This record gives sequence, C-alpha cells and structure tokens, in this order.
Amino acid sequence: MEAMLVRERYKVVRVSDVRENYAFAEAVDILDREKSGCLLNLYEGPLLRAYLHCFDQMAACPAFLGIFLEGESLVTVFQDCAGTPIDQVFYRGDKHDWQTRLEYAEKLFHQALNMADLPPEVSCAVFLSENLLVDEKNRELRLRYHVLPLEGMNPRELVYLTCDQVKKILLSRFSSPRAELEFLDELDRGTCLNVVQLYALWRERSQEIQTAYEKLYRKNFFWRWCTLVWGRIRWYAARRKRR
Repeated sequence: MEAMLVRERYKVVRVSDVRENYAFAEAVDILDREKSGCLLNLYEGPLLRAYLHCFDQMAACPAFLGIFLEGESLVTVFQDCAGTPIDQVFYRGDKHDWQTRLEYAEKLFHQALNMADLPPEVSCAVFLSENLLVDEKNRELRLRYHVLPLEGMNPRELVYLTCDQVKKILLSRFSSPRAELEFLDELDRGTCLNVVQLYALWRERSQEIQTAYEKLYRKNFFWRWCTLVWGRIRWYAARRKRR
C-alpha cells in the first residue's frame, strides 16, 4: 500500500488516534536530512476554527514546527520525542529513592511553568499521563504533543492536572517526611489558581522537604523509624484539627 504523504513532506508511519473531526499521526519529515520524526494533529469541521486560534499562540513553544491547511483539515506539526509514560515509571511500589523523586518533581513543575503562556486547550492535553514521557537514562521529562480535543479546559485545569501528576512522583508513603505530606495536603486544598502560583509554592516548600529528607537519612534505622512514626502522628493530628 502506498504511504500516505501530507503536503508532500510528511510521511505518515502510524495513525494512533482517530475520532470525530480529529486524527493524530506519527510521521517522518522526508525533506529533513536527518529524516526526523514528528507528530501531526489534524482538525476538521468545528474544531478547525477553534484550534486555528489556539495554535496562533504557539510561538513560545520550541517543539512547535508549524501549522497549515491541507484540504479541509488544519494540520499542526510538532517534534516527536521518546520516553516511557509517567504511569509506567512512578507507581505505588516503585523503587525510586527520594532524590530521584524530588528531581522529577522539579522537572514536572518546571514543565508546567513553561506551559503557562500556552492555550489551555494545548497545555492540558499535553499534561495527560500518556503525554508525559520519562527518559530515565538521560533523566529527562519530555512532553508529547498529542493535542486531542478536550472540553472546558482553562488555566485552573492545568493546575489540577499538574497536581495529579506530581502526586504520582511524590507518592504518599511511610518513608515520606511530614514536610512532604503537608505539601501534598496543600496541593489537595487547591489554593493555587494558576501554575505560576503552583510553581512558587513548590519552590517555597521544596527546600524544606529536601532538608527533612537529609535529616531523616542521617539517622540510623531505629531513630529514622521513630521520626517517621512521630511525624505521621503529628501530621494526622494537624489534618484532624484543620477539619
């Protein structure tokens, strides 16, 4: 079967999402010397006009390669990227140490901050689990621009998505110091209205969390266990008092 070409330039190698008025495909740029991989989002019908406005605001996004009309479709082109979806890397029972967790939490909050000026129709779609890719070898967190249509997206929704994702990394567990548990509670209270405020909160709390871990792991096993138990008791007491 003859390969599908879009604009006589992008050779489609896989179509992975097709729904009403939308399709998502992986492609190769045959005019590029390196034959770079890219991602195509195609919008038709009522989505065309809505997303044309969105992608007019993408100049600040380095992964955005272009936009054009192809027949009755609006096509956007993004750089492809490699990695493992976040749900397959961070989950209950994984073996990551606390330094790795704090490192990736910082990367996640920084990526959210980078998305602050993008349309929420784009940023929220990109912050779905399937689009947050972890490259453990290079210790990077990458964004895959599978910009599927979502309803009711707004800047506050990006805050909720970021909080949901970071709670996979800073998973509440017995080894969590009280400072980290308190931070997760702050996220649940939803006091941040946008990702700028959310990032500021993280920067304010991250050093406290790191210091708590460092103090904890300078203790021997017995005293570390006692500190964690006492920290949990104080945390539970503080939560009950707030309620």
